Amino acid sequence: MNRRVRIGVVGVGSLGQHHARIYAQMPEAELVGICDVDAERVAKLAAQHGTTAYTSVDELAGQVEALSVVVPTDKHREVAGGLIEKGIHLLVEKPIAATTAEAEELVALAQKKGVILQVGHVERFNPVMNFLERIAKKPRFIEAHRLAPYPPPREGLLPRGTEVSVVLDLMIHDLEVILHLVGSPVKEIRAVGVPVLSRSEDIANVRLLFENGCVANVTASRISPERMRKIRVFLEDAYVSLDYQNQSGELYRKTQAGIGREEVPIEKGEPLANELTSFVRCVAGRDKPVVSGEHAAEALKLAVEITRRMREGAS
Repeated sequence: MNRRVRIGVVGVGSLGQHHARIYAQMPEAELVGICDVDAERVAKLAAQHGTTAYTSVDELAGQVEALSVVVPTDKHREVAGGLIEKGIHLLVEKPIAATTAEAEELVALAQKKGVILQVGHVERFNPVMNFLERIAKKPRFIEAHRLAPYPPPREGLLPRGTEVSVVLDLMIHDLEVILHLVGSPVKEIRAVGVPVLSRSEDIANVRLLFENGCVANVTASRISPERMRKIRVFLEDAYVSLDYQNQSGELYRKTQAGIGREEVPIEKGEPLANELTSFVRCVAGRDKPVVSGEHAAEALKLAVEITRRMREGAS
């Protein structure tokens, strides 16, 4: 790259603050400003990163060519849509929107305006994915678990992520990865989920059958005492178990002596930093992002359908 991309962050809460931190340290980017409705918080973070604090999205938009949008999911359509109208390239945190209709609107608007719309499915930038994409060419069976404790309370706001079902909050990471790996339409969905502490599902399980015969079993919970982010992929002659959280894994293969085990070589790194670097380089080179708005909309469509099936089954 022979220039620095002028960039900013809208929403500097628990996740957005890390977008600001990474951009401030990135040689390819110039962190022009950060914006948040909390004037005290945004001023403090701006001073910390040597940038300008804004409480107006429009004012920040006038100073940049690209932005990270890290606001609650139910605000994505309003905030991201207004910025796309201004011709700003965006990285919108996952899920792309709260509804499939809103997602389709954002995708269509980005296409019309000719701007980059990347969506923050950060596991695609986890170092374990480099190995998984190389080996998992024709998966037969996939099992994924994503567990997390319930998010802490926030004054005047719902706990982070609970404005949507755990399917859209957590499971969608695994759904997006699985759709990418399998590369086949979903043929059948069997899903269960229940609310425990939220108004929507806090724990969920889904079994997906794809047209090519692959089966995926996916579990997500935001009421777990422990954290877990693991995926297991069974192939014709091998089985790989990967831990997104610890960035480690094991590969099992059939041998003449039985089953051989080997540790997966993974060069560890910060997935969010990899994601934001990729976005900045896409903006500079006008390249297609790894996780486009179109692909994220497909993952959302599946997540919404899973949620609908859960609620139909519970009624």
